[in-house]
Amino acid sequence: MDDATRTEIEAAAFRRLRQHLLEDRPDAQNIDLMNLAGFCRNCLSRWSQEAAAERGIEWSKEEAREWFYGEPFDQWRAKHQKEATSEQKAAFEKSFAENVGKG
Repeated sequence: MDDATRTEIEAAAFRRLRQHLLEDRPDAQNIDLMNLAGFCRNCLSRWSQEAAAERGIEWSKEEAREWFYGEPFDQWRAKHQKEATSEQKAAFEKSFAENVGKG
């Protein structure tokens, strides 16, 4: 497989993951994703921001999140995210400590 085709396939898979997380499963809470997998939607927007920066493109955190979520993050969060429970927060602290520096 040539590099251009591989890049197209990777981009298509990313777009499908984004669709799945935003449209198919908006009920999956970011904190639960972090606790289970060590990343969430916000990480994906940050990684996109970092990839842009590597190419000399300035993109603020808010701009990257709005691009990823398809609307301002606060609006998406108000529609789909719930307040984290104390158990979720405790699990997040443990997960975050284990994943610092990994991504």
